[in-house]
Amino acid sequence: MTKQDILVVLPEIVISLMACFILVLDLYLPATKKQKFGYGLSLVALVVGAALSLIYSEPTPVHGLNGLVLMDSLSAILKAGICISTGFVLVYSRSYADIRGLWKGEFFALALFGVVGMMVMTASNHLLSLYVGLELLALCLYTMVALRIDSTTASEAAMKYFVLGALASGILLYGMSLLYGLTGTLYIDELSVSIARYDGTMLPRTMALILVLVGLLFKMGAVPFHMWVPDVYEGSPTSSTVYLATAPKLAGFAIILRLLADGLESLATEWQGMLVVVSIASLALGNIIAIAQRNIKRMLAYSAIAHVGFFLLGILTGEASGYASAMAYILIYAVVTLGAFGVILTLSSEGVEADLIEDYSGLNQSHPWAAFIMLLLMFSLAGIPPTIGFYAKLSVLQAVVNAGMTWVAVAAVVLSVVGAFYYLRIVKVMYFDDPTATHRGLQFSPKPDARILLTINGLAVVILMPWIGELSTLCERAIGVLF
Repeated sequence: MTKQDILVVLPEIVISLMACFILVLDLYLPATKKQKFGYGLSLVALVVGAALSLIYSEPTPVHGLNGLVLMDSLSAILKAGICISTGFVLVYSRSYADIRGLWKGEFFALALFGVVGMMVMTASNHLLSLYVGLELLALCLYTMVALRIDSTTASEAAMKYFVLGALASGILLYGMSLLYGLTGTLYIDELSVSIARYDGTMLPRTMALILVLVGLLFKMGAVPFHMWVPDVYEGSPTSSTVYLATAPKLAGFAIILRLLADGLESLATEWQGMLVVVSIASLALGNIIAIAQRNIKRMLAYSAIAHVGFFLLGILTGEASGYASAMAYILIYAVVTLGAFGVILTLSSEGVEADLIEDYSGLNQSHPWAAFIMLLLMFSLAGIPPTIGFYAKLSVLQAVVNAGMTWVAVAAVVLSVVGAFYYLRIVKVMYFDDPTATHRGLQFSPKPDARILLTINGLAVVILMPWIGELSTLCERAIGVLF
C-alpha cells in the first residue's frame, strides 16, 4: 500500500479505528463514563474525518487501492457533509437516546461504521467497493432501526427493512454481474466506453440497467420502491430516523451520479425515460399521501419520497447543470431535514414521543422559539421564499426547463404546490390551534449544545440565502470532475 493509497482512504481509516476504540472502551469503562467518552470521541472522529476529506481533496481525481476508490472534489464535499450531518444527529439525539437507554457504545459505533460505508460509497470507482460500502451502511441501519429492543414497532420496522433491503441488494448485485458480463470490467469509469462498444442484443444491456436502477432507487426510497420508508421512519427510534433520513441521502446521490452520469452515460436516453416516470410518480404519491398523515414522522417519510423525486429531476436532465442543481438540492435537503428532526427530538421527553401532529397544537404559546425554528424549516421544505429550500427547487426546475422538459417542470411545480399544504398545516397547528385534550405537554429543554446547533440550523435556511451563489458554484466545480 502506497502513501497515496493511505491518503485516499485516510478519513475512513480514522473513523473505523475510532469506532473500534469506542467498542473496546465500552467494555472496560464504568457506566458513568461510557456515554461521555463515546459521545466525545465520536464527535472528534467526525470532525477529523470531515477535515481530512477537505484537506486532501484534489481538483482532479486521484485513484487509490488499484483504482477501487478515488479522491476528488465531489467525494470530498459529500464526505464532509456526511460527517457533519452525523455530528448534528449525535448532538440532537443526546437527551432523547439517553432517556430511552439507547445512548451507549453500540449507538456510536453503528453511526461511525455507517459513516465509513457512506464514505466508501461516495469515493467508489469500482462496483464491488460500491457494493461493500452500501452493505456496510445497510447493516448498520438495520441494527439502528431495531436498537430499541422493548419496542415491537421498531422490531417490525427493522424486519421489513431487512427483508426488502436484502431483496434490493440482491437485485442490484445481479445487475452489476450482468454489467460485468457485458463489459468485462467492474471499474465505473470504464463502463461507459465498454457499453458503447457492445454490439450484441439489446435485452441483456437493458436488463442490467433496469436491475441496477431498481436496486439504487430502492435505497433512495423512490416510487414504486418506497414501501419500506413510512414504516421505518415511524417505527424506528427518532434518533435512528434522523440518521437514516439525512446522511445516507448524500451517499445515495453519489452512487447514482457516478453510475448514471459516468458509468452508464452511453445509456442516458434509456435511463432518462425511466427516471421521468419514477420522479413524477414519487412527487405525486409522496405529496398526496403525506396530506392524510397524523404522525409527523410518517408525514416526513412521504415528504422524503417526494423530495427524492425532485432531486431525480436534476439527474434525469443528463447535463452538468442538472447534476449540480441536484447536488445543491440534496445538500440543502439534508440541512433542513436535520433541523426538522432536531425539533422533534428536543421536544420528546421521558415517556413522550413528539410524533403526532396534534401534539404541536399551540406550541407557539408554550415554546415560541421552537415553533419559530420549526416554521422556518417547514417553509424551506415547502420551497417558500426567502428560504434556501426555494432556491433548491428553483435551480432544479431551471435545469429541467433548459434541458427541454418543460412539461416535467410544470408537473413538478403543480405537485409541489399540493405538497406545501401539509407543511403549512404544521405551521397552522403551532400558531393558530389551541392545545387540545390530546396535547401531551411537549417540553422543549435541549442540552446547551443541541440548543445552539438547532438555532444555527434553523436560522441557516434564511441566513445562507446571500451565499447561495457560492454553493451553486461549489457544486458545479465538484460535478466538473466527471466531465
